[in-house]
Amino acid sequence: MRAQDEGGPGWGAGVPVEAHPALAAAAAAALDAYASATAAYDRAALSAVVADGADGTPTMRVDVLVEDAVLAALTPHPVNVLTEETGWVDNGSAFTLVMDPVDGSANAAAGVPLSAFSAAVAEDGVFTEALTVWLETGRSWWVRRGVPSPLRTTGRTEVAGAAVSLLRPHPADPGASAAWWEVARRAARVRILSTSCLEGALVAQGATDAFADAATDTHRLVDLAASVVLAEAAGGAVSDVFGRPITLDTDLTKRWSGIVAATPDLAGELAEILRTAFSADLRADSSADSSADSRADSRAGS
Repeated sequence: MRAQDEGGPGWGAGVPVEAHPALAAAAAAALDAYASATAAYDRAALSAVVADGADGTPTMRVDVLVEDAVLAALTPHPVNVLTEETGWVDNGSAFTLVMDPVDGSANAAAGVPLSAFSAAVAEDGVFTEALTVWLETGRSWWVRRGVPSPLRTTGRTEVAGAAVSLLRPHPADPGASAAWWEVARRAARVRILSTSCLEGALVAQGATDAFADAATDTHRLVDLAASVVLAEAAGGAVSDVFGRPITLDTDLTKRWSGIVAATPDLAGELAEILRTAFSADLRADSSADSSADSRADSRAGS
């Protein structure tokens, strides 16, 4: 197992020896399997869709290669597992590992060095520990509740002047697109990294102020679980645009529009901006449809 070396402020390198044994074994296996997969396969092979995941979305070969290795490494550690491709594995344990073995699969398959292993440990349904590892560099962020952490967010409390990472805009969803552009208009800087778990860790580290899904309901629990522990330990907050609680749930079809922010105030303002812009666009569309229907009825009667 790799030991975690001292890194920069709030982050280390490798897998921390203090981590829960199942969490450490999973992360070490993911690092090794990812390195092997990217060395053995070209971009087309890594990105090939080979199955459907437990949430019904397409599964790339890179996902399968890494997740299979992680599950094999967990054999000596009979915790429950909730993972992106396999779904829920009930081993009757008080501990559950909620993980995304390769977050940012499209980046990983394309050779863009922005992907991560990310997992949280839940004890009797409560998240108590988390580890996110940047697969291309080995940089890692680890927190266990009750253990002092050097992680600190920026402390920013408002969107004005903030650096915000967002999931990509969805032009086919006018409400979500309007929400995205409203945050982009108000923030000082916007980034799209396409790796939610890594972006959440960067908020906890204080490298950026916030990360959000602009009301598209893209996030699954595996995308947010680690950030719940990491960000809150660093003084930040994790929430949902529409106010839904982010708690342990084994149903991977459930979705959230997650926000990871430096402070509860910033999370609240982001949620309000996104929700308001999303709802306003829906009302405008509804009004336009009603007007069009009225014009059509008028023409039909003339």
